[in-house]
Amino acid sequence: MEIGLVGLGRMGGNMARRWMRGGHRVTGSARSVSTLEAFAKEGLLPATTLEDLVSRLKPPRAVWLMLPAGAATEEAVARLGSLLSSGDVLVDGGNTYYKDDMRRAAALASRGVQYLDQGTSGGIWGLQEGYCLMIGGPPEAVDRLKPAFVTLAPAADRGWGRVGPVGAGHFVKMIHNGIEYGMMQALAEGFALLESKQEFELDLKRVANLWQDGSVVRSWLLDLVARALEQDPGLRGIEPWVEDSGEGRWTVQEAVESAVPAPVMALSLMARFRSRQPKSFADRLLAAMRHQFGGHEIKRPGP
Repeated sequence: MEIGLVGLGRMGGNMARRWMRGGHRVTGSARSVSTLEAFAKEGLLPATTLEDLVSRLKPPRAVWLMLPAGAATEEAVARLGSLLSSGDVLVDGGNTYYKDDMRRAAALASRGVQYLDQGTSGGIWGLQEGYCLMIGGPPEAVDRLKPAFVTLAPAADRGWGRVGPVGAGHFVKMIHNGIEYGMMQALAEGFALLESKQEFELDLKRVANLWQDGSVVRSWLLDLVARALEQDPGLRGIEPWVEDSGEGRWTVQEAVESAVPAPVMALSLMARFRSRQPKSFADRLLAAMRHQFGGHEIKRPGP
């Protein structure tokens, strides 16, 4: 296929490489000139502007967005909406809020441009292992872009598929990330308990590897736990600060709006917030309350 790609970051860049290795013709756009030059050496056709990118593609066009959710994606969709023609397809493969997809698709429909939302999972391993693609949008548009989806996926018959109308792809990816938060938190807490049992002198990497054969909790995340512990057994080179991409917040917000209980996902998100408060006011107030009602000892900060 002939593919237009806007955004050559960690995800978009590796998607471009996987497409090019699969025989597709990729025209790419990025803000950094040096990034464009580097990818041009790998076979990508560089476009310096969105206008340039669209003009280089033959109708009916297929353009992917791999940009951060929010203003960058909003601006790109608006600009491409005025450049693309009836019959073209615009795919947003970033981490967009699904209600934004629905609004954008309705606006583009007036110009005859079809919109697909592609929830993309696989991270930095996607180039090697393939990506899991959760796609929302018109079936005919998904069918037309099938060769591109198949090349990105782990195999032609698995790891990709249309999950519903516009918005469904990113909604499914949003819930996927909420589940991911809970699984990661459970593994982190479990290994923290193992690490605390100092008298057993447990080899945590060995435990992780042991659980990978026949265990109920075997998983790719457990593979990554073992890999991290091999690289830094005590994790002393890592600060206890955990960021969130935003999809965990949207998942919890959806749970509240739908009145569907999701306590594990909610608490996992709160734990990430907590990780960023090394001098928590809440914890200081808890200590103060214990001192007030029970005379319990307070640890004073050092000089």
